[in-house]
Amino acid sequence: MGAQRMTAGPLETAVLNVRGVQWASEKAVVETVLGRRPGVHAVEANPVAQTATVRYDPTRTTVAELARWIRDCGYACAGRSVPEHVCDPLAEAAGHDAGHDAGHAQAPAGAPPARASHEMTGHGGHGEMSMSAMVADMRNRFLVAALLSVPVLLWSPIGREVLGFTAAAPFGLRDDVFSLVLSLPVIFYSAWIFFDGAVRALRARTLDMMVLVAVAVGAGWGYSVVVTLTGGGEVFYEAATVLTAFVLLGHWFEMRARGGANDAVRALLDLAPPRAVVLRDGREIEVPTSEVVVGDLLLVRPGAKIPVDGTVADGESDVDESMVTGESLPVHKQPGSEVVGATLNADGTLRVRATKVGADSALAQIVALVQQAQNSRAPGQRLADRAAFWLVFVALLGGAVTFAAWALFSDEPLTTALLFAITVVVVTCPDALGLATPTAIMVGTGLGARRGVLFKNATALESSARIDTVVMDKTGTLTKGEPEVTDVVATGIDEQKLIALTAAVERNSEHPLARAIVTHAEERGIAVSAAEQFGSVPGHGATATVDGHRVAVGNSRLLERDGVAVGDLGRRRDELAGAGRTTVMIAVDGQAAGVIALADAPRSTAAAAVTALHELGVEVVMLTGDNEATARRIAEGLGIDTVVADVLPGDKAAQITRLQGEGRRVAMVGDGVNDAPALAQADLGVAIGAGTDVAIETADVVLMRSDPLDVPVALRIGRGTLRKMRQNLAWAVGYNAVALPIAAGVFAPAFGLVLRPEIAALSMSGSSFLVAVNALLLKRLRLPRPADGSDTTTSAGAPRPGSHADH
Repeated sequence: MGAQRMTAGPLETAVLNVRGVQWASEKAVVETVLGRRPGVHAVEANPVAQTATVRYDPTRTTVAELARWIRDCGYACAGRSVPEHVCDPLAEAAGHDAGHDAGHAQAPAGAPPARASHEMTGHGGHGEMSMSAMVADMRNRFLVAALLSVPVLLWSPIGREVLGFTAAAPFGLRDDVFSLVLSLPVIFYSAWIFFDGAVRALRARTLDMMVLVAVAVGAGWGYSVVVTLTGGGEVFYEAATVLTAFVLLGHWFEMRARGGANDAVRALLDLAPPRAVVLRDGREIEVPTSEVVVGDLLLVRPGAKIPVDGTVADGESDVDESMVTGESLPVHKQPGSEVVGATLNADGTLRVRATKVGADSALAQIVALVQQAQNSRAPGQRLADRAAFWLVFVALLGGAVTFAAWALFSDEPLTTALLFAITVVVVTCPDALGLATPTAIMVGTGLGARRGVLFKNATALESSARIDTVVMDKTGTLTKGEPEVTDVVATGIDEQKLIALTAAVERNSEHPLARAIVTHAEERGIAVSAAEQFGSVPGHGATATVDGHRVAVGNSRLLERDGVAVGDLGRRRDELAGAGRTTVMIAVDGQAAGVIALADAPRSTAAAAVTALHELGVEVVMLTGDNEATARRIAEGLGIDTVVADVLPGDKAAQITRLQGEGRRVAMVGDGVNDAPALAQADLGVAIGAGTDVAIETADVVLMRSDPLDVPVALRIGRGTLRKMRQNLAWAVGYNAVALPIAAGVFAPAFGLVLRPEIAALSMSGSSFLVAVNALLLKRLRLPRPADGSDTTTSAGAPRPGSHADH
């Protein structure tokens, strides 16, 4: 129900915490009220995450105003839903944080910077009135209603006539008067959230579940009060109190269930350390991480987490980046190295100059990306949201029609008509419909985030479920993007000695092929002597003297220049080149001595990724600018179905369009600038996390681990999530279709099938509970194991710049 307006400038996005949204249908209040405000382009609220994503024009409104408008709706909001120990939740945008920049500029030397004044809530709204706090509040309200409902039920007509309860009411009171007294705490404490929520909804000119429950409880209790105060008669205090207890009970269980859907974001929120050690005027000062500003020099001791993104100014250490990047091996850092906030410093002391803080930090951007995906609505959910609004209207209208029909066309007393009307209103509450897809989306995106697969929105989840063809860029996606030695052919010389002599020459070169040969020697443990009289021959190779031998390393033209006959090595070289390998010829003391072949090697999980995609019934296509022979060599080793080689960068998108023209649903996986148009053209764009910012920005899904095995992971998560969404929607629609006529008493005359309001409340709440639990079962989805053999619970990672464009 978000609004859309013409805007004068570029829009910005803010994820705000919205605490106190008890029922799924209450999100309509936030979306409707904010959607009417100036400068707001679109609003998507999430009752499971207790957040709302707002697209707004920063020239017309601010985060502080958005937060105030949310509070005007009757909900709590402290601003952005971010790790508050990293960011100021009311900070406007990157680079405009008055709470940081201005405060720090005016602070005396050695003092921590001042902060903007705002409501403190722990981790961006996940503290004071978190989901767990609301669950506890719901439990307390239920307990009061349940305890008082028992005596109200006993001293009601049901207790007297059905249960055979005979004790007189205390203090000589009439049964209905005693029940009225007992019902007061239930109505004015336990059920008060219904009336409060109904008022909020009506003020926002929308309808939600709170309106239905308030009407049902209020009508039954209000009618009974009138009867009691006018002399007595048949009353419904037990219906009102038991109805309240059952609604609260069901919602208590349902909230506990859906609370687990937000585990992924909570884990991300807790990654960064709450405090940092800053060096100012030569002194160590411990400050909240949120008060670190760009340019601060931080002291990071062994075993401590790095507070914010920065550059190492002094010291060396290994840093465990797995919690952010997903890489399992520690990364060595030295002066000039970049470090990411929330990563763990292993063994050395570092001094780090802060470069990105607050909302600019990698962690904050990851959290925002996950939250925006969780708050976004899939096409099916948009339909469900509209249906939920009209279902409330239908329930109210149905209740009125049911009351009129039973009152006018039956011989039953007026009280029977009222009971049927209340039951209709209660049983058709649309909470299950409102929860059907958001809970599944929360769990699905959370599963992805834990594996380092970031879905940018719910549409990406749905799209990934329907993919039947995956197109993969070769270099940097299926392969490592760097050469390594594949074959060594020696003639008239020992192979190990050939490698030692070649590596000695190549150690003086910065060419990628030279580095690969040196690395190969080191990996085999071959001792490499120092080279003398080294000389580079541009376009041909290099020569040097090694251990008294004159060694030439390069292409065939280098050997021809030196008058070296290649003989049979020429044929072997041609065979290797024909198989898609790059060859290096070696001559020793004027004689052809060998050939070393190199190639861009596949990633260790590339073959497993192709196999996993085939298991899903997905065809795999390799798209590359390399020659046919090189592409075929890689494809045959990986089991890829189709190869499209010799493709110019500008033609990649056209190849995607061609496949789509054949009726295929295509995912494109790439990492370079030249992949961006193809990523945008595909039904699903998937960026490898080590790729460029352009590719990551264009894609719908980002793979943080740079692991092709995460492509089938993304598709499996998408399929599992869509399956749960469909199951939940089918249940919610089917439940209402069956329950409504039963509640209205359609089958009462013929079959005696009657639902009382209390049972209707229990079935309605149970329906919502089942929807939430069914979505949580998605956590049991079996996924291919990551490359490092770890489980699938590693945190999401941050994209890192760097491109491996096709050669």
